[in-house]
Amino acid sequence: MSLEGVKHIILILSGKGGVGKSSVTTQLALTLTQINHSVGILDIDLTGPSIPRLLNLESAKVTQAPGGWIPVPVHASSPTHHLGSLRCMSLGFLLHDRGDAVVWRGPKKTAMVRQFLSDVLWGSVDYLLIDTPPGTSDEHISLVETLLKNASPAQMAGAVVVTTPQAVATADVRKELNFCAKTGVRVLGVVENMAGFVCPSCRECTNVFGGGGGRVMAAEFGVPFLGSVPVDPQFGTLVEEGRRPGYPEGTMVGGEDVEKGDDGGVVAGSDEGLLVEKYRSCSLCHIFEGITRDLVGMVDGDANGAA
Repeated sequence: MSLEGVKHIILILSGKGGVGKSSVTTQLALTLTQINHSVGILDIDLTGPSIPRLLNLESAKVTQAPGGWIPVPVHASSPTHHLGSLRCMSLGFLLHDRGDAVVWRGPKKTAMVRQFLSDVLWGSVDYLLIDTPPGTSDEHISLVETLLKNASPAQMAGAVVVTTPQAVATADVRKELNFCAKTGVRVLGVVENMAGFVCPSCRECTNVFGGGGGRVMAAEFGVPFLGSVPVDPQFGTLVEEGRRPGYPEGTMVGGEDVEKGDDGGVVAGSDEGLLVEKYRSCSLCHIFEGITRDLVGMVDGDANGAA
């Protein structure tokens, strides 16, 4: 069973497409490794796998080993820098070309999800983040059924639900919260993504899509609100081109001056270093530090209570 060495499993869910589940998954994973946790990302968005692109690994291929697949490494652990390892698995690594369409009916999707959960050789991992497609369809049902059958209650930490502020998004994401209630998946919290826009030319962070919809929805369902995350074009530049983010003097995001970031003296725009190192200079890094701290606190608290 490939999940035996996994300590905590967190699902990244949303009832709405295009809200940024994969970018939230990526940033949660990077932040967890920055605090010395080993992390795996399992991308089960079979028709639109985004994780390989976000991690700049589109040309990588999965290695077949006796007993299953070896996940693709993103970066190794570094005890000296208190950095945990990061690995990932996605259908994108199995396609011949990035533009290939995956035209599968429900039974084949179900079989692929089950194979990912049983045949990927994760080894010892602190956190396995599972990036899911939008909705509550075959992949979600197969995922939850398989996890409830094969993973222990201690391993199943719960789900992070992602929305954007607009009412048209929260109306669909409410269905995902209802899905979690019906299937017995604990909701660890709600992340409101795209709650603002960090202008690359000035010092402003403007709520172009409004704000507060995620917080209100979380309150209605009685689940934690983890935080609001703005759109930052510099994050897009980081994952697409590998360039370290940089900001005008006095840029404030989430109440913090992000002009310099934690860059260790490296010039903005440089492609030097690992993705996880360059991400420290991103305006979103300190926001996800807070979100991740709350998540780890909830998960570790449950683990200590169970012990």
